[in-house]
Amino acid sequence: MKRLVSWCLAASILLGGNAPPPLPLTPREGFVSVEGGPVWYRIFGQGKGTPLLIVHGGPGGSSCSYEPLAEILGKARPVIVYDQLGSGRSGRPMDASHWNLDRFVRELSQVRKALGLKQVHLMGHSWGGALVAAYVTKAQPTGIQSVVLASALLSTKAWIEDAEILRRQLPEAVQATLRQHEQAGTTRDRAYQEASAVFYSRFVSHKPNIPRPTSCGESPFNEEIYLQMWGPSEFFTTGTLRDFDVTPGLPRLRMPVLFIVGRFDEARPETAARFQALIPGARLEIVEDCGHMAPLEDPVAYAKALDTFFRSIPQRKKVRREEVVDDH
Repeated sequence: MKRLVSWCLAASILLGGNAPPPLPLTPREGFVSVEGGPVWYRIFGQGKGTPLLIVHGGPGGSSCSYEPLAEILGKARPVIVYDQLGSGRSGRPMDASHWNLDRFVRELSQVRKALGLKQVHLMGHSWGGALVAAYVTKAQPTGIQSVVLASALLSTKAWIEDAEILRRQLPEAVQATLRQHEQAGTTRDRAYQEASAVFYSRFVSHKPNIPRPTSCGESPFNEEIYLQMWGPSEFFTTGTLRDFDVTPGLPRLRMPVLFIVGRFDEARPETAARFQALIPGARLEIVEDCGHMAPLEDPVAYAKALDTFFRSIPQRKKVRREEVVDDH
């Protein structure tokens, strides 16, 4: 019943009804209505700091892996996570036309408006970094206190170049299996999946046997979205994002920006440093002994790096949360 009430309230907001102002950012979960259906969200903590909105990876992933990080950061500020439409605990419309960058960018704006996040820190991890970067460079929204580009996809060309460097570090037999099935178009073959797992164990989840939160059991991945937008594996893209590149817009960013990656990340630290150099004053943090899933592998170290960054940002004048967020 609580979830139904939240969903109906958000629907009236999106449809332009006489909705009440957003609720205070206290710990809870619920739904907001966005273009295409209901999106699930959860708020952690109720500290006095500026809220942080975390945008998860994928495409087709979910926010559950960021919950340990959100629990820690919630001591200082409200931390909001949400599952993008079509994945996790959100609605799953049977319309593939929803699975495109522009709609997901609009969804981010709609989530922000529904929750009244007038002033906010934005963190995008992996594919979520692509969303956040596209949002702040194209929509040019107001009220963004900072941007965290976490192991972010910012250029598919650069991502694949990184992947090629890392693939050459794999055993030759593994490399040969990957090449064979990619050339033959048989990437669903079990041998290809097993070879891909070798890459993932080194550069995605670098630390072995890291347990995922129990909530991940009710937050299923959507392979359809991943295949349509990206492709059959992290390092082989055939989808609509194959020409994605937001780097030309990065030098125009004027808010504080933090790049953060794992030491053994598939989003290589060397490439993150090149992106950092494009933005005046941007910072770079490397989380040691972690891969791409550093927020889950070492949430304590990750939270410390983020908290230090947030505390370094001068506080802006507070505004009323019920004011409308001025973006698209």
